[in-house]
This record gives sequence, C-alpha cells and structure tokens, in this order.
Amino acid sequence: MFLRKATTTFTGNCSDNIRTLKKEIETADAVVIGVGAGMSASAGMRYDGERFEKYFSDFRQKYGITDMYSGGFYPYDTLEEYWAWWSRHILVNRYDAGVGKPYADLLGLVKEKNYFVLTTNVDHQFQLAGFDKKRLFYTQGDYGLWQCSKACHDKTYDNEETVRRMAAEQKDMKVPPELIPRCPVCGAPMTMNLRCDDSFVQDPGWYAAAARYEDFIRHYENQHVLFLELGVGANTPGIIKYPFWRMTAGNPKAAYACVNKGEACTPKEITDRSICINADIGEVIKALYGSDSKRT
Repeated sequence: MFLRKATTTFTGNCSDNIRTLKKEIETADAVVIGVGAGMSASAGMRYDGERFEKYFSDFRQKYGITDMYSGGFYPYDTLEEYWAWWSRHILVNRYDAGVGKPYADLLGLVKEKNYFVLTTNVDHQFQLAGFDKKRLFYTQGDYGLWQCSKACHDKTYDNEETVRRMAAEQKDMKVPPELIPRCPVCGAPMTMNLRCDDSFVQDPGWYAAAARYEDFIRHYENQHVLFLELGVGANTPGIIKYPFWRMTAGNPKAAYACVNKGEACTPKEITDRSICINADIGEVIKALYGSDSKRT
C-alpha cells in the first residue's frame, strides 16, 4: 500500500483534526482502539534516558546496556542475574508504575461508548486505569505473568509476590538462588510470558479475549466504526495497523484515526476517511477529553 505521511500537526483544542476526531468518537457506533508502545512513552514510561539510568545504571556500567528493551534480551551468564534484571524491570514498569495520565484520560473519553481495546503493550496500564477487562485483548503477554520456558503446558502464573522479593533481596545484581522460579510441571526455569518466539504460551484467558475481540468486530462490521490507532510503530504492524487499514477499507461507514508523533500515516485508499495527527498522544487525548477542566 502507498502511504501518505500526515502533514497536520496538533495545535490545540481548536485544531480541525481534533474537532473531527472528537466528532467521530461521539457519533461512532463503536470505537476499536489499537494501542502500541508510543502510548506508554507519552505517559512518561520511557525505556531509555534518565529513567533507565535511575534503575539500571549498574547494568549499564557492567554490560554496556543502554535501554530497558535491549536489556531484556541480554544473554546473562546466570539465572540469578537474569532475574535481578527482570525483577527490577517488572517492578518499575508493572507494579510500581502507577496509572499513566493518557490512559486515565482515554478511559474518560470512551467509557460511555461501545469500545474494545487491542494492544501490544504488556505493562498492564489499561487494567490499572480501570478499563473493563472483558473489553481488552493484550496480544503479546503481560509483565505480571510467567510461563514455563519450554512451554510444556499452556498455563501462566502471577509473579508479583516473588518479583517483589527478588527486587528487595538481590545483591550485586543477583537474586538469591532459592527465588529462581521453576516450572511446577517439568522443573525447567520459568520465563516471562512475552511474545518473542514460538514458545509464547497463549493460555485460556488469551483465547477468551481473542474470541471476545473477534465477536466485537463481527457485531459492528457493517456499522459506523472508528478504528483509533494510538502510538503503534512499525515493529508489529500486522497486529493492529494493517488490520485497521484493511477493515476501514472494507467498510464504507468506517473511519480510521492515527495519533502518533512523527509516524502518523494512512494508505491512499482510505485517505478520505482518515484523520492523522502527528503529535504527542497524551496532549491529543487531553484535548479530546477536556481533562484540564473540572472533569476527573
């Protein structure tokens, strides 16, 4: 598909694009929201820079790691080091992160609408913000879940209690050996329930969420649907971006909106039904919701 880069930038509450998007949200029969990493970055949960240095300066000094994303793939020598890294990572990005304001504002904007959220984010922000769990499909996993590293069975496990102990009790960038999690079925080490290869476990909850999403799409497939894409990059376009384009093209009543600073674009086939805003996601949602008013 030919892509047309957006040239309109966010200029405030009077922006034509903001008004058009707000009207689409208000009049749509359903809003399908697709969210990528740009949303959490807008909420201040960056994986590099000062935030990385605050929590992982020792790993940078020892291994030369410069951001949280790459640190998750580093081949640590021992499981004690691996879990020292991951327990901190999970703690600061999942359990101690708090609710990002763009997520809270987005809920205020759509909570009275028929909405469904499809996200590749794994930081639990939608749940923390109070979105209806039955209207969420987080396709790539969750920082709060572990699985067997050999994927010997299709069950995931909550990790908060052990993660907090790992973070509190680690010394010299290593957790105590007795805290290393093992699969209760085969005894192999546990690993994160994050989609990075074909061993990712899709548990019964994952399949139930997928079915609810598919049912939602089918129910509204011929109605006025707004496909609202927020902060989706080019890493996994086949999950959100391309399907949103395809479904918009296939439904003449549908509209597509993309909010993504520096990356908002749309194919020429749906340009006349697209709204592209190259701006900070949090600022755009704030303007749409009116969060600087008395609304909370």
